[in-house]
Amino acid sequence: MTSEQAANGSKATLRRLNLYKLLPLVAAGGVLHVALDAQNWWHAVILSVGVVAGVVGFVQWAGGKLMAVAVPCLVVAAAVWLFGAAVGDSAGSFIGLLIVGPLVVPDLKRHRLAAGVALVVAVAVLGSAKLWVDPEGFRGDLIRFVLVPAAVTAVVIGLRFPNRGFYDVVRDLEETREREAELAVMRERVRFAGDLHDIQGHTLHVVKLKVALAQKILRSDATQAEQELREIHALVVDTINQTKALAYGQRRLNLQAELENAKNLLEAAGAEVTIDSDGEPDPGWSDPLSQVLRETTTNILRHARAQEVRIELGTTGLVITNDGADGERVPELRGLAGLRELVVDGGGTLVAEQHGETFRTAVVFGGGGTR
Repeated sequence: MTSEQAANGSKATLRRLNLYKLLPLVAAGGVLHVALDAQNWWHAVILSVGVVAGVVGFVQWAGGKLMAVAVPCLVVAAAVWLFGAAVGDSAGSFIGLLIVGPLVVPDLKRHRLAAGVALVVAVAVLGSAKLWVDPEGFRGDLIRFVLVPAAVTAVVIGLRFPNRGFYDVVRDLEETREREAELAVMRERVRFAGDLHDIQGHTLHVVKLKVALAQKILRSDATQAEQELREIHALVVDTINQTKALAYGQRRLNLQAELENAKNLLEAAGAEVTIDSDGEPDPGWSDPLSQVLRETTTNILRHARAQEVRIELGTTGLVITNDGADGERVPELRGLAGLRELVVDGGGTLVAEQHGETFRTAVVFGGGGTR
């Protein structure tokens, strides 16, 4: 998942929350406006169309699809406002524009300030139709149909711009978190490269010296040269085995060191890590538990957007629980699948399961249970 996708997901979640919280209020306000301002049934129908335009725009905004209906919603809302000012004597019929307009303006890619000014002017100009139709109540109508609607629209637009800035902050935070996760993975790769260097660097240096020695004594002491070649062969075989063990996660590992490493990696990626221990497992289980812990940590960094990770270590095994999993797609975890056989061979069981956005990895040895 890219940082842009993560940011878009967070924005969509926030907008849905706004929808659930504010839609009932918007709908109730629209119904109250129609009930109070409509003078007859067809007035009620037209004013209801303006409310519907506003509600549709709000729902589409919550779904991230406002621009697809922005123009028709604005046109309908503007027409209802003009009707309310010129015919319906309804000072509240600009509600459709008040809902849709401030949602559209901050989402524009450019010229947002100009668009905001234009919206306020449009509300004032359309409302001024009341002054042309009924000039006798000029002062009162100027306040009700021009100044107040324009001022309210300007205030709502002004409040929406900081709200847009909040979404930008969310996007920046998600990008930062993504970079932290990538950095954590890079650190793990550097650690792996360091382990590989430790295994092969010394061996290759020793092999170089022994080959040079064997070449030097080949004619003068064939027996010793043969011994050196046998030692070179044994070193190479041992290095190959250690490299395979490292590549497949079978190298002897220290569980406490892996716990500390996992905690540092996950915290660097922005997760809150809790380690709960009620005892040490059998030393013979240290290697498989360490490998499962390392593989699970890598999976969390790659496949989840975890905010909380809980690691429970007991005398019978290990349980790792994290949130932030993709609830719509379960990742293919080949590493854990490969480790399951190792755990089973050691007399244990490995379970990896997902429930919604929560992922749980559990290793149990000796027929016991973890909390």
